[in-house]
Amino acid sequence: MTVTHPAKPIDTLPGKLAAVAGDIKLSHTVFAMPFALMATFLSAGSVDRLPSFGEFGLIVLCMFLARTVAMTVNRLADAGLDSSNPRTAGRTLPSGRLDRRFVLLTTVICAAAFVAAAGSFWLLRGNPWPVILSPLVLAYLAGYSYTKRFTWLCHIYLGTALALSPIAAVIAIEPGYLGVAEPWLLTGMVACWVGGFDVIYALQDVEHDRSLGLYSMPAKLGIHRALWISRSLHVIATACLLLLWDTSPALGVVFLAASILTLALLLLEHALVWRSKTHHINAAFLTVNGVISLLLGAAGIVEVVTSLK
Repeated sequence: MTVTHPAKPIDTLPGKLAAVAGDIKLSHTVFAMPFALMATFLSAGSVDRLPSFGEFGLIVLCMFLARTVAMTVNRLADAGLDSSNPRTAGRTLPSGRLDRRFVLLTTVICAAAFVAAAGSFWLLRGNPWPVILSPLVLAYLAGYSYTKRFTWLCHIYLGTALALSPIAAVIAIEPGYLGVAEPWLLTGMVACWVGGFDVIYALQDVEHDRSLGLYSMPAKLGIHRALWISRSLHVIATACLLLLWDTSPALGVVFLAASILTLALLLLEHALVWRSKTHHINAAFLTVNGVISLLLGAAGIVEVVTSLK
């Protein structure tokens, strides 16, 4: 049964842009941005320098544009599914506040701007790899929106999509840094951490997903099994984090303390949804994970800056 939320279409450009920004939840950029910035500093620090203001600004811009493309594609792909879900029926497309053409145009403009921003690394640093790889990055990010139609590994896919952020930052700043273990450990941590908390987020829509035959882990594997997979992913994420601290010469006691606190926060996250409780989902999903990303990103950047003084 379709849930309808009649709404007056937005007819001003500022209003439309604000609606898109609200719909794609720009605040959730906090999940990947700190790790991209941390990787920026780690990779520059590996050759005894700090990233320039230009490099820093381009990484932030590319992250913003890439995530906007990924999320607008998601809203376009899921508009029909969202209309039948009480939790999402109020979004701009299902509710009729925006039309598909405007959201599609926003996607195309942001995609073109992302490629152009990636090309700026060629001009700034003589590094062509960001622009060469930029279409593949966008394609991979956009692909997530369709995975829940055919595989319960959709949560892992999302984790790997967000985990592209540190790898992409390294390729843009110092590609040679990919030859050591640290960026791959950071990537593994992000992939498992995001995949684990996305399983928890999917608890809200179990019945809806089952009714439409969608492949979330809780819907297809059962809530109990899905939560154990989520816990296992977070154990692996913690192991990657501690190995990163042990491996990187730039990371010291500050990052170790942040990693231990991260473990405590992950335990809190799982306690909040113990026995499949969903009334603390927002705290478990946004608040706890937002603190984790900001904490680790800040700690990593501080350690790199300090080590170069």
